[in-house]
Amino acid sequence: AAAAPAPAVPAPPPSIPLGEVAPILDAMPGAAQLNWRTSIVDLLKLLGLDSSLAARKELANEFIYTGNAEPGSAEWNIWLHKQVMTRIAANGGTLPPEMR
Repeated sequence: AAAAPAPAVPAPPPSIPLGEVAPILDAMPGAAQLNWRTSIVDLLKLLGLDSSLAARKELANEFIYTGNAEPGSAEWNIWLHKQVMTRIAANGGTLPPEMR
């Protein structure tokens, strides 16, 4: 018996330059009321994700944080913010499915 073909996985959208992410996020509802450009908490809120410290720790683990900064510290939050923005750019300006 022939095996059924595996379902096709859609290719991710082409990546965009990091600088093109901000206008996309600015256009999202509620963006003007949040400080998402510098705050990881506000960025996650804008994206409709859990912004609690526990959720941010989980994201940092998924992104394989290797620094020495304490979770929740400014350095750690800045790193996490950059990681989220980079992943959005790599996914064509949209939230990658694995982050939803």
